[in-house]
Amino acid sequence: MRIAAWTIAAGLTAVGVAGCLLFAKLDGNHASTDVDATLGADRPAHTVAGALNILLLGSDSRTGKNQEYGQDEGSARSDTAMLVHLAKGRTKAVVVSIPRDTMVDRPACPLPGGGTSQAAGPTMFNTAYEAGGLPCAVKTVEQLSKVRVDHVIDVDFTGFKKLVTAIGGVKITTDEAIHDTSSHLDLDAGTHHLNGEQALGLVRTRHGYGDGSDLGRIELQQKFMAALVGELRSSALLTDPVKLYKAADAATSAITTDKGLDSAPDLLGLARSLSGLKPSDIDFRTLPVGPYPQDPNRVSVKHPEADALWQAVRDDTAPPAKEK
Repeated sequence: MRIAAWTIAAGLTAVGVAGCLLFAKLDGNHASTDVDATLGADRPAHTVAGALNILLLGSDSRTGKNQEYGQDEGSARSDTAMLVHLAKGRTKAVVVSIPRDTMVDRPACPLPGGGTSQAAGPTMFNTAYEAGGLPCAVKTVEQLSKVRVDHVIDVDFTGFKKLVTAIGGVKITTDEAIHDTSSHLDLDAGTHHLNGEQALGLVRTRHGYGDGSDLGRIELQQKFMAALVGELRSSALLTDPVKLYKAADAATSAITTDKGLDSAPDLLGLARSLSGLKPSDIDFRTLPVGPYPQDPNRVSVKHPEADALWQAVRDDTAPPAKEK
């Protein structure tokens, strides 16, 4: 009995040590930025207790392995920006896409290394990331929406591919053929199982879909996000420890977050809290915008439609009906 007890104890200790080592590896995988410390206390109030707002950014950096997607010009912008509002109880979510070409007043932003970036405006929304990284992107969204951003997650081209590859690809149905020489995507209309490279091409596609605008690209990005949620649910990823670790390893090495999500337990806890969400529980919206008078290639925020949408996010209530 003593031998059996020591054997069990040794086994449990080994499992515990292995688990700690795995979590330590995951913790060391990804970079983080202390957004809260950088921005200080002059920010919107937190949303209703229990609700959560996460700013999801896709940067167009061409550094490192991202060089295959174009020349590095020494800066990066956020070509994808989605404010993900997770309702209290995690039974519903609202995802608000902010068009990169939206003209906004960009605030002066404290920089992580010291100093302050200059305020500018009207200027394109995606220049905030270029001017001051994650903190400036967060501050610009908060100024635009009056919504407190609790967490931020940033992923670049290579990181996005790794994420999709780690979960085995994503099945998606397109209503029309997509042939875009810029994103190198060629898809006929119908259902496709996209690998990482194809998925990246889909969310980058602009000229080969719809009217060729950024609003058309947002439609594809939202379609992909809904398909991704369905894929994660159907693959039972969160209940398979081996698959979950592989996906977590890929995810944590592919993203940059705020300090509040800089540990593996934090990220896995957030993922598990969303396991009950179905694609039908997610309300995808695009920030209401209209033509920008000074430049037909830019858009401006529509009021009061945008105000009503942001108010619903702040109040954790259902947003107004979509515009037809």
